[in-house]
Amino acid sequence: MLLLKSLHLIFMVTWFAGLFYLPRLFVYHAMSSDEVGIERFKIMERKLYFGIMTPGAVLTLLFGVWLAAINGWGNYAIQTWFQVKLLLLILLAGYHVYCGKLLKDFKHDRNRHSHLWYRWFNEIPVVFLIAIILLAVYKPL
Repeated sequence: MLLLKSLHLIFMVTWFAGLFYLPRLFVYHAMSSDEVGIERFKIMERKLYFGIMTPGAVLTLLFGVWLAAINGWGNYAIQTWFQVKLLLLILLAGYHVYCGKLLKDFKHDRNRHSHLWYRWFNEIPVVFLIAIILLAVYKPL
């Protein structure tokens, strides 16, 4: 049980590291004008998204579902804090997928946002992280 919880947390940290860093790379990519720099950002973004973020997300969800199953899924499913947490996780997964769309836009040189937009976009996972952690620790609802 503690091993599963540890693995869930380890991969959650991995996932969030990518969620924090990829939009920061987008900031620098949007500011870049030289071809060598642009190509370097494309490689870094692709490796981060597919090599770290996505496996981190999948493993976070896998170990989270496993933990919930072991602890009695029905016990969690009726608790409001858990329902809100699941909703936030669904929205976070949507943010992750949207990052993939932005990655594809950069790959095909179709970026439509300024570096300032990406700076604000980069703050969204912070809100998710705070809300999800507070819900999981305090179970307020």
